[in-house]
Amino acid sequence: MSQASSLFTHLEFRLAKQLCHARWLPRSPRTQRFAMHLFQRCAEAGHTSALSRYGHMLFQRAVNPQDKARGAQYVLQAAHSGERCAQYQAGRIYEHGCTQYPSRNDHAVTWYARAGEAGHPLAARRLAQAYREGVLGLPVDLNKAAYWQHLADQNAMLEPGDGMTR
Repeated sequence: MSQASSLFTHLEFRLAKQLCHARWLPRSPRTQRFAMHLFQRCAEAGHTSALSRYGHMLFQRAVNPQDKARGAQYVLQAAHSGERCAQYQAGRIYEHGCTQYPSRNDHAVTWYARAGEAGHPLAARRLAQAYREGVLGLPVDLNKAAYWQHLADQNAMLEPGDGMTR
């Protein structure tokens, strides 16, 4: 990707984020479709944060199994690139499963741990809960639960309020 197209993709991504979060702009279906179109263009250009956001939106709002599968694919691609919100969503995808990605507790724990270590408070909180309750195939371990809870609390204080913790 050339530097000019990379810059243009970055600007499109910022515009799409603004369209989704602007309080002054009415949330019309037309505006939402345009923002989704911009996210899609950025994701297809390989923008990691766009892959994460657009994939998450497709996965959550899918009207057919193909969109849900494509959304999961985008999220996992962004997760493999190190995007922490995508890593958290990958954990959720594997925890709850879907047609293309069946439930796998071991994968869910791995993605939650990566996201939690990268500073995602919800991922760390989920692992703390899993260790407290002995779920996700994990044994009850109050020391590990305390570690993940401490990390979650620490990261929650540092988390910017951009709505991306999803």
